[in-house]
Order: sequence, then structure tokens, then C-alpha cells
Amino acid sequence: MNKLKRNILAIGVLSLGMFSCSESYLDVEPETSIFDSNYYKTVEDFEMALVGCYDGYQVTTSNGNQSFYVTSEVLSDNCFGGTGNTDGRGYQVLDRFDLSQSPSDNNIFNGTWSDYYAGIFRCNKLLQKMTEMNWEGNEDDQVRIEGETRFLRAKLYFDLVRLFNRIPLLTEPSTDNIPQSEPAAVYKLIAEDLKFASENLDAPAYSAEWAAENDGRATQWAAKALLGRVFLFYTGYYGQSNIEGVVDNAYVLAGLENVISEGGFGLVEEYKNLWEAASSVPNVENNTLETTWAGRGNKEAVFTQKFNYTQDYNGNADGNRWLVMMGMRNTNFSPYGKGWGACTVNPELWKDYDTNDARKKASIIDIVGEGIESTFDLKDQREYTGYTNKKYTPMCLPDGTTVLEGLGDGNFQHSQYQDFIVIRYADVLLMAAELGSSNAQSYYDQVRTRAGLTTKTVSKENIMDERRYEFAFEGLRYWDLLRQGVSVAASAIAVSNYAVLSGNADDQVTIDAGNITTTQGFMQIPNTQITLSDGVLKQNAGWE
Repeated sequence: MNKLKRNILAIGVLSLGMFSCSESYLDVEPETSIFDSNYYKTVEDFEMALVGCYDGYQVTTSNGNQSFYVTSEVLSDNCFGGTGNTDGRGYQVLDRFDLSQSPSDNNIFNGTWSDYYAGIFRCNKLLQKMTEMNWEGNEDDQVRIEGETRFLRAKLYFDLVRLFNRIPLLTEPSTDNIPQSEPAAVYKLIAEDLKFASENLDAPAYSAEWAAENDGRATQWAAKALLGRVFLFYTGYYGQSNIEGVVDNAYVLAGLENVISEGGFGLVEEYKNLWEAASSVPNVENNTLETTWAGRGNKEAVFTQKFNYTQDYNGNADGNRWLVMMGMRNTNFSPYGKGWGACTVNPELWKDYDTNDARKKASIIDIVGEGIESTFDLKDQREYTGYTNKKYTPMCLPDGTTVLEGLGDGNFQHSQYQDFIVIRYADVLLMAAELGSSNAQSYYDQVRTRAGLTTKTVSKENIMDERRYEFAFEGLRYWDLLRQGVSVAASAIAVSNYAVLSGNADDQVTIDAGNITTTQGFMQIPNTQITLSDGVLKQNAGWE
């Protein structure tokens, strides 16, 4: 098992004492528990606290609250809301940017908000305590631990600020109610954190041996790549030429070029081998799956969010909980396992792929074309389109048994352990091309050639098209649309009376471009958080 995964398992118990404590009736220092007063004394203490920060980042997904990645797909033109025909309509609230779809769903992101700020609290606590430690003789550890922590804090804030725009900005541990900051201030901190990480973290050239122990750990390469993503969104959406004087186009591009030239990464030769389900074929005779999957920590994974199968209902939260949301509704058809039917794929995406594009069938399950229709329970599916996501789906064996059998408690709802590739090398290539690399044509061609397509002249428009097909269902499409302008996003996402099936009956999806314009593409602040803040927090436009 990967070292980072092992440590996250251990920290799940320790973090309860490390990051919070209650007063004892005895005024003595505990000898066997980890408390603020007896911790942060050694490099090893800080190493474990750092793993606690990774755990906090993992929990933003594994706690089972509204996932940032699923939300990103529901908001995009890739997918409709879907889910079960008798489920609540929270996903339709998101898909249509319209609270009237389910007025009581005014707390969709409450758990998400809490999980993210809990993770930020951990990062801030560690950074605060670092200033109280004598690091003499351990300066390399000091810089590395600070860099990884600031990377994680930047990632947490980047997700939050994209969802909500104006958010409270905390740079030290605090439980105070503070007003929302302007996004410029949040992005300034994100850029500062990532700049520090990109200049100070380790930069080991990729190798399978290194990845086996360290996949999921922040590196200089991951920081430079994430900074590219942040830069493109901030400068695009807000119409700026730099991020608050911290980094400019030249700096960010140089970082991406460095990842390309020195990082040791590469494209996995066959696109489908990036994804476990897409690369697996059932062997009925042996009740196994034969696979050509490139595996965890492959050479295209620049940064990965790690998960484990040890999640249960006793407080251990480390599984990929959003994966099950995107599985086919209550349908096992090997290698695809059952899920809750969210994010039914917009058929227009299937149609828009080039017929020869290898990414088409590697990304999308064609329910009719793959012979699943007779097995699929249409009565239980909302907004059925005939297509669903293949990249991230639960999996099962030919006899319908979950692949989780014998792992943890084997519960398909919370024990999914497929890692999520947050940043792929293909993204680094296309970001560098978009930012004006002198090698832009070569980078663009590499991505298209792997997909089995002929070359095109590189341009901003062609790069954005390529990103749609390359990164479908990876949580990027919506933000790629939005950073081109609210009107661009609204035009691409809006549909009128689009025919679907709900409960095996005719239904229609209408997404009003005006709703996207009114909300400016941002989500509702949880009503509970506004109440808890005594009104200090203000609701975003369009969600009042």
C-alpha cells in the first residue's frame, strides 16, 4: 500500500485528539493522548500533522457530502442532474441553477462548506505551530512540510472560491465569524501558497518506484500545474492579466514548461488505460476482470487524491463517496457496478465526439450500444439519456458481485477506493499551449495523436474544444466554460425542453441561460452557515 495511504489511515484516529480537545477535570498534561499542548514538538509530530492535512483534504470527498467534482459535472453541459426518479431534486437545483426546483434544498453545500473549512483549519494550525518550532538542523523538513501544507490549503481554497466566489478568508486557526473576502484576496493567498510550494517542494522526476510510495503527495510539479489552472481561471473569469501581482503569464508558463521538460511525466499510450472500467473486460468463465489499466501512480498522474476501502459507519471516512453517485442506477453490468444514477450524460456530447476519437468510448457508457438496456431499470432512473460516465464508476465482476467483496466491509456506498487524478500530464500540455508556449503546436498534437486524430492548427478555440473531449467527467469542463465568460457558459449549458425519460416516462430538461447569468455561475451559500454567522455571511445573487 502507498505510504501516504497508510499514514492517512493512521491519522484518522489520531486527528481526533490532535486538532481538538476538551478540558479535563484533572489539571495535568495527558501522557497518552495527542493534544495541542503536548504536540508539535518534533519533526515527526509535524509529519503526522501534515498527514492530518491530507486526511482533511480527503474528507472533503469521503464524508459523503456534496462533492466538488460531481457538482462540477452537473453544472456543465456534459451532464444533466439525473439520480433516482423518486429522489429529492437537489441535483436539479444545481443542474438548472434554480432553487425553485426544490426550495427546501437550501443547504446542499452545508457539509461541503464545513469539511473544507475543517481542512483549512488543520493547515492553518500546522502553519501557525511551525513558527513556534526550532527547526535548526531540520531546515529541509521545515520547507517541505510548509510547502505541502500550503499546497493543500491552496487547493482547498481554490475549490471553495470557485463554488462561492466571496468566502471567509482565514490564514490562522479561528472560530470567529468573519465577513466574506473579495475573491482577489483569496486568489492572492492561493497564488502565494502555490508559488512558495512550486519554488520549495521536492522535484523528483517521475518513476514508478517513487510513485509507489508517494503518489498523492504534493510536489513542485503538482504546485506548478495547479498554479496554471488557478491562473487560467482567475485571469479568464475576472479579466485580469496576473494574479494580484504575485504571478504573471510568463512565470506560470515557465513553471508548466519545467514540468514538461524535467518532471519525467508522459502520456499513457492508450487513452482507455487511464481508467479502470474503460480498460477492463469481464472473463465470465473465471468470474474475473481482465485489464490493461495503467494503474495507480501512472506516468500521467501529476497529482492524485487518494482513497481507501476501509471506510465504515464508525467514523472512518476515507472512501471515494462521489464515485457511487455517478454509477448506473441500481444496475450491475460487468465491469460497471451499480450506483445512484447522477450525472446522466447529455447525448450532445456523445454526438460531438469525432467518430474516430478513442476518447469517446473510453469516456462514455453507451447503454444501448453495449447491450445494457435490457438490464437497466428505467423505472428507477430520472433523466435517462442512454449514456452515462465510464471514467469514474463503481465496478463489479461478471456474476454481479462488487469488486469490493472481501475489502473492508465491502459496502458499495462508501468503500469505493478508486483514486481521482486531479491533474493529468495532458492538462499540463494543453495549459502550456494555451498560455503561449513556443511548443504549443507540438503539445496540442501530442494530445490529439494519442486520441487517434489528425493534427489541427493550434488555437485558443481548438484548445478549448480539445479540453472538452480530453477531460470529460474529470471536473474541468464547467470551469473551462465559466472562465471564458458567464455568457459563454450560459450559452453552452442552456437547453430548452430536451427530451429525456424519468421513471420510463417522457420528461424534459430546460436550463435557463438567465439563471446562470443571474448567479454569475456561483453556488448558494448554505443557509445554515448564514444563520450560524448571525447574518455576517451574505447569500450569492440568484439564490436568495
